[in-house]
Amino acid sequence: MTLHPVPLGGPSLAGIKLKPHAIATPALSSHLRPALVLAERESRRLMEASRQQDVSVGGRFSTSPACIQVWDMPWDGDDSPGTALHLGSVDWNYDTPVRHYVTIYRAMVTASGVAQGHTTLSVLQTVMALSGIDVDGARITDPAPPVRDPFRRPA
Repeated sequence: MTLHPVPLGGPSLAGIKLKPHAIATPALSSHLRPALVLAERESRRLMEASRQQDVSVGGRFSTSPACIQVWDMPWDGDDSPGTALHLGSVDWNYDTPVRHYVTIYRAMVTASGVAQGHTTLSVLQTVMALSGIDVDGARITDPAPPVRDPFRRPA
């Protein structure tokens, strides 16, 4: 999929290439209150650990600029998940609250993750364990179905 920003009154200027199979419909979503803020050193450690265990090299994680996804096994398709199931993800923003920080604000679990016994807390703990950070359930809100996307047609 390629997204093209379209300036008012003109053609598209550039494209943004999204990682294939990067979007899955979550079953449950929890917000972190207060959000979990990582300094640059911790966020780099988390990113590096997730890349070392990427689904393309036999791991269970897929890292993108906005999240880390958790899968049940490495991808076995040709540059695609194949039979691997997306269990959930942890979402963040860069440079918030100030520059060189990452703010983790949400954990999600998919229907496949729920079926395998995962919760939003277990997905968050799985991701944070990559960098040795222990997270308890005190700051995570009760899981709720995600808000329906108003731009997506009902199935």
